Amino acid sequence: MNSSNSLWIAILVVWIAGSTWWHVCKIKLLCPLPSANAIAEAVPEIPPLSITDGESLALTSPHNFSFARSGNKADISKVGTEIDSVAGYLRRFPDKRIVLTGLYADDEINTTSWPNLGIARAEDVKAYYVNKGFQPSVFITKGFPSEDLTFIGDSLWGGIEYAFTDALTLTENSLAEQQKFEGIFKPLDLYFNTGSVSYIRTDDNERFLEEALLFLSQNKNKKLLLTGHTDNVGSPADNMQLSMERAESVKEMLAESGIPAEQISVDAKGQTQPKVSNDTPEGQAANRRVSIVVSD
Repeated sequence: MNSSNSLWIAILVVWIAGSTWWHVCKIKLLCPLPSANAIAEAVPEIPPLSITDGESLALTSPHNFSFARSGNKADISKVGTEIDSVAGYLRRFPDKRIVLTGLYADDEINTTSWPNLGIARAEDVKAYYVNKGFQPSVFITKGFPSEDLTFIGDSLWGGIEYAFTDALTLTENSLAEQQKFEGIFKPLDLYFNTGSVSYIRTDDNERFLEEALLFLSQNKNKKLLLTGHTDNVGSPADNMQLSMERAESVKEMLAESGIPAEQISVDAKGQTQPKVSNDTPEGQAANRRVSIVVSD
């Protein structure tokens, strides 16, 4: 059999198979259809809404926020009850603060004036509460890209995450984030959440310690100086002791991270060197710190 005949036989077989399928499936409708369950399984499920704050608040809904693809306006029509319950919770606990995190996909287009679409979405939810009479300072907005988002058609379902904190913790974290690394010979302050003996870690103070560790390993005659400070609550003698204990706790942590203990020096100033006035809770928080610097 020559190649020409083989080609025509192959074309004939394909034509017969196609004709048979068309006659059976399209004319007589004898081919099985996809089951309803299979069709339903192909449609993503809407992620349920969950807003919690420890044991104090637990709100759930089978529905969620929705946004148009590349849009920042939140549709809360299906979760209005839960969103309003958060407002009631804030009125009962006025010291609470909320971190609203908006999410977005990398292929979405940000047409807003905000740095990214996630922040724009969080700001829109924040505006809802501000319109109900809450101060903007009650809310902190963030935005992050996410690969785990649910799009159904042209709508994003979810896209907003809630996290709760209190005003004092927020102040302390904000103070820690404000400390910027300018070099190991420039003092930098470490801050602590209330009741915690571990300082709040940030990219800048981690960079400081990395650079200091390298420098000290090459200069055995240099030291890292830790100076403890307090606010003015309590007696001067107690605060002096407290500031020393806090500096010593940081020394222990840094020694465990690799800085030789003999190259870490501690000092205590108690309440004698406040950065700002102690007249407000925020000022007191700013004064509860341990200063670090590389020194001779």
